Amino acid sequence: MDFTRRDTLGLALGAAALTVLPFRANAAVEDRIAEFTGGADMGEGGLTLTAPEIAENGNTVPIEVSAPGAVSILVLAAGNPTPGVAQFNFGPLAATQSASTRIRLAGTQDVIAVAKMADGSFVKASSTVKVTIGGCGG
Repeated sequence: MDFTRRDTLGLALGAAALTVLPFRANAAVEDRIAEFTGGADMGEGGLTLTAPEIAENGNTVPIEVSAPGAVSILVLAAGNPTPGVAQFNFGPLAATQSASTRIRLAGTQDVIAVAKMADGSFVKASSTVKVTIGGCGG
């Protein structure tokens, strides 16, 4: 098989794009977290993220988040084409600051939750979910 200069250049550009794409996905997650927190530091603890260790099907992965005293909880899936999964806001009359839902995951990845507490501080929790069959076209 003979390669022309155009074929070689196309392969090189494709390989370069593939090496940059994972970094851009992480940058999108970091940008979304920075937008939510306003650039504030995040602590650990006070936020519980429950997700399965292994998900047989990425189309429907159950998760639960709980943060007593939280005003808002942001949930992100780092490996999805669109990392923003959900944002739960809690008013002053909310009985509990917890939520559960099912999300779609493209493949094995980290699920990240960030909670804004009533005192203005932020806490973060994450969990790695191994997906055997991807849910976002995978």
